[in-house]
Amino acid sequence: MAFEKVTVPTGPAFDPAPRDLIRRAIPADAQVGHWVAPDGWKLRRFDWPAANPRGRLLFQTGRGDVFEKYLETFAHLRGQGWSVTAFDWRGQGGSGRLSPDPHVGHVGDYGVYDADFAAFWADWSAEGTGPRIVLGHSMGGMMVVRALAARSIDPDAAILVAPMIGLKSPIGATIAARIARWIAARGNPMRAAWRGNERPGSVASRRSLLTHDGDRYADERWWQDQHPELVLGPPSWTWLAHGFAGAAALVSDPRVETIETPVLMLIADADKLVDPRAALRLGARLRDAQIVRFGSESAHEILREADGVRDRALAAIDSFLAAVVPARP
Repeated sequence: MAFEKVTVPTGPAFDPAPRDLIRRAIPADAQVGHWVAPDGWKLRRFDWPAANPRGRLLFQTGRGDVFEKYLETFAHLRGQGWSVTAFDWRGQGGSGRLSPDPHVGHVGDYGVYDADFAAFWADWSAEGTGPRIVLGHSMGGMMVVRALAARSIDPDAAILVAPMIGLKSPIGATIAARIARWIAARGNPMRAAWRGNERPGSVASRRSLLTHDGDRYADERWWQDQHPELVLGPPSWTWLAHGFAGAAALVSDPRVETIETPVLMLIADADKLVDPRAALRLGARLRDAQIVRFGSESAHEILREADGVRDRALAAIDSFLAAVVPARP
């Protein structure tokens, strides 16, 4: 399972605002390359080592995400002494596609994600020393919980940001899960579950579902314009069916109560993509969990929200890690 460095195209020249210098450029001292999974599949990875690291942090993105969306957050974490690593999930971003349609986010089984995560964690853990932290946003948060429950990862602390513990649906999760499972079993299971937006039946704009910050929202489109191969649209019916099933499985998984890793959960109560109540219920079952809640001021992407929300979220992360991870000697 090798790490391969690749050259990153920079795109056309532009005159960035100071904040864009962080959000719209790969840092000169960062590496973008590929990690090769046990079955030979290449997953695109990002590494940005800190000069005098207090530890290492693995950032897991959400469905359809690319790590470029979080460069500003990476810069903050690195400034706090964390060497940051991230990778695009198989089937999205720069990690190839699992569907003939490159704009459909498909996976045949979330077990594929589980296997990639476990293997990457093992390799990444062997690459360095010191405390290891895992941070998962949205779908990445669900995968972190699954891995903690399965004991396939062993971080010193875990952070869940708007975790996908339950999916929102205009017809309710139970009925939606049955429909998704029924449709996925008939016809082409790789076909798109809907045409656009982040969830079916939504009358809200995609931006309003994700963030109140227009500039940060525009970053994603900027990166996609520079690198069209990163663009991904709606999920497949199979992805959706397994998403509902995965959330339901966690509800009845007794291993959740045995997780000993200290966990920080950042929850947006007004989230219209994932179910914050399901996340809160799971948090109540954890042995060592801190929960920070946001109101109507925050949409789904807490770490890409307006400064008031984002600064509070980062302060909570910094405080949590200062408390649970030993200081550098």
